[in-house]
Amino acid sequence: MRPEPAPPPNPRLVLLAALVLPGMGHVLAGRPQRGLGFAFFTLIGAWLTTKFAAPDADVVGRHAAGLFVWALSIPDAYRTARLRRSGLAP
Repeated sequence: MRPEPAPPPNPRLVLLAALVLPGMGHVLAGRPQRGLGFAFFTLIGAWLTTKFAAPDADVVGRHAAGLFVWALSIPDAYRTARLRRSGLAP
């Protein structure tokens, strides 16, 4: 007998997790590899921007690339969760 698959998570919970940690929303939405990719590129982008930013840049300027990737991951995680909830995504 096959075990029942877990019900898809609430998209709002996924949105909250994506806001707190980069990639965590994707993990909750059932796409852990995609979440790991977003988390990895968020860290790499933040690190690279820190290395090449002007010395007088503020915190946002020093981590702009990482924050940009994180900002892209938030609506993507929410959309993934909504599609899974409606049954349109695997």
